[in-house]
Amino acid sequence: MDPLGVARWQFGITTVYHFLFVPITIGMAFFIAITETAWVRTRKPAYLRATKFWGKVFLINFAMGVVTGIVQEFQFGMNWSSYSRFVGDVFGAPLAMEALLAFFMESTFIGLWIFGWDKLSPRLHCACIWIVSIGTMLSGFFIMSANSFMQHPVGITMNTDRSRAEMNDIGAVLFQPLNLWAYTHVISGAILSGAAMFAGISSYFLMRKRDVDVFRPAVRLGLIGMLIGSLAVIVTGDLLGKVMTEVQPMKMAAAEALWDGKTYASFSLFTIGSLDGSSEVFSIRVPGVVSFMATESFSGYVEGINDVQEASVEKWGPGDYRPNIAVTYWMFRLMMGAAGVMLLVSIVGLWLTRKGRLPQSKWVWRLAMFAIAGPVVGHSAGWIFTEMGRQPWTVVGLYRTEESVSPSVSGGSVLTSLIVFTLLYGILAVIEIGLLVKYVKIGAPSEQEALASIRRGRRKGGGFGGPDRSEEDEDKPLAFAY
Repeated sequence: MDPLGVARWQFGITTVYHFLFVPITIGMAFFIAITETAWVRTRKPAYLRATKFWGKVFLINFAMGVVTGIVQEFQFGMNWSSYSRFVGDVFGAPLAMEALLAFFMESTFIGLWIFGWDKLSPRLHCACIWIVSIGTMLSGFFIMSANSFMQHPVGITMNTDRSRAEMNDIGAVLFQPLNLWAYTHVISGAILSGAAMFAGISSYFLMRKRDVDVFRPAVRLGLIGMLIGSLAVIVTGDLLGKVMTEVQPMKMAAAEALWDGKTYASFSLFTIGSLDGSSEVFSIRVPGVVSFMATESFSGYVEGINDVQEASVEKWGPGDYRPNIAVTYWMFRLMMGAAGVMLLVSIVGLWLTRKGRLPQSKWVWRLAMFAIAGPVVGHSAGWIFTEMGRQPWTVVGLYRTEESVSPSVSGGSVLTSLIVFTLLYGILAVIEIGLLVKYVKIGAPSEQEALASIRRGRRKGGGFGGPDRSEEDEDKPLAFAY
């Protein structure tokens, strides 16, 4: 049994599964911070109830992200030790920064946020969730720095004696253009994911006409976030595509299954037939779009797969430098299609809920609930396209995938761990969905429940940064104490 093929499957499954939770937690932390800020500024109980409700949904996904992320890190030592030995001097730096500067910060302040309702003043408590949000975004930056290095290695020298890459410029690794646009693209998708969770789950309650005062503002916030996020995903994706064409021309050619270079290269919305360039039964094409995505000109010249393959052979020697064309072609379209659908859903949703309106048809709300799946599909397709599109390399131009696998790990061992992890992740999926369904059905806490911990904190002495609230003030409006 070939350990390379099984190791690739295991890494792909664990990576895609882990990233289901990453953009949701980044996006939800941001929107929860907005919701709690609204509570601090207005003292409207509906915003406090919303903050506590969305906090439970966020924490479930955050915990799943942490657990699956730990397994993800183990992959480098388990199945890819040769890769880790080759690139560890470079790859380890942004990962260490992510752990020490970002993850520790977000985990510390998320603890303060969870347990500080009755111990911190509202403003200080709200500041904690903003720091959590910033921490999650910082984590994304450092992780994307490591991944962008794999796509376009910079800031290194090759130590030929030790046969490994060694970093000489951390600034180049962190701030290369590919990373900056890849990071903004991922954060835009995270905003879209968090917004879709707000809009989709809120639709469930609005369909049942439960807690309308809590979930109507939430669905509007989610729809606005979806509009901004989907537009940002489209714009940053276009800019990322232009940088990608410069550093990975094969990936852009494979995304369109463009075998021979041409000007006015069209974009096929849908194709029936072979993607190997031999036959095409039917396709729907938009002229010049691929040229524009690659060169900022509808008449620009785009290199084809054959052109890049020939140049790669001249540069790196004999070999097949083409990725799986069918996978890259269809994942690229699925990613773009998901972004387009989410943009359409946000526009229609904002129109249907304008000026205090709420659709009466339950089918509208049922369809709106499926908005949660849009970013999940888009992110998964995007990452499959990104990682499959750079094959046969783990570090483009420096280290091949076939060289990266652990030499002492057998195919049977990898298969065993693959089966165990898949079963474990299946169990975790059942737990995740079960917890989400449970707490969503419970709904937002009542006004009395939401305010109870705030009142307990005031009786205990006001908490850090806030004035005391005595027993005799208990029946007065909360704004009295602030």
